[in-house]
Amino acid sequence: MIMLDMNFVMANPEPVVAAREMIQVNPVSRKPRILLAASGSVAAIKFGNLCHCFSDWAEVRAVVTKASLHFIDRASLPKDVILFTDEDEWSSWNKIGDSVLHIELRRWADIMVVAPLSANTLGKIAGGLCDNLLTCIVRAWDYSKPFFVAPAMNTFMWTNPFTQRHLTAIEELGISVIQPVTKKLACGDYGNGAMAEISIICSTVRLFLESRNQQSS
Repeated sequence: MIMLDMNFVMANPEPVVAAREMIQVNPVSRKPRILLAASGSVAAIKFGNLCHCFSDWAEVRAVVTKASLHFIDRASLPKDVILFTDEDEWSSWNKIGDSVLHIELRRWADIMVVAPLSANTLGKIAGGLCDNLLTCIVRAWDYSKPFFVAPAMNTFMWTNPFTQRHLTAIEELGISVIQPVTKKLACGDYGNGAMAEISIICSTVRLFLESRNQQSS
């Protein structure tokens, strides 16, 4: 399980802007490849901003669920970010030997970030279900590579006993949870469960990569 120093992250809340130096994730020096994914939470309205934040210093591809598309403005995404949906999963597959999208995306990515992570998708991941492109990537993920999630849900969903069980299950896989925050929610309730700020999500991942790079150098 990857432990996050959230006190350090909270002390450095500024959004990540242009990279000042290249982060070496693999032996070949290049930008890190980050697979961003969104599931069906109202917080998905911020997905375009999230993609822009990561695109400032990383190569980004995006995966979204059908439910999340209700909240995502495709025009808000950076022009160089390719967006993949469930409809793309088997569109290029015709025969044995053809590439399988969820496997190719897993191979391509150095790191995966699901933000927002809805209660439903959390439950699917914890239970090993893989009924859409996002969850198929998760099921096929190489857990030697970093994986972060930023949950977003109603306070009563967040405090539901099932949620803690599911969080424990995904943490055992090595998935790092960027904790939600307390604020007025989209439904009008006030409480914990709102997705962490975009700047926190982006800086958490970047600080992790920089720290790992320093340790390996």
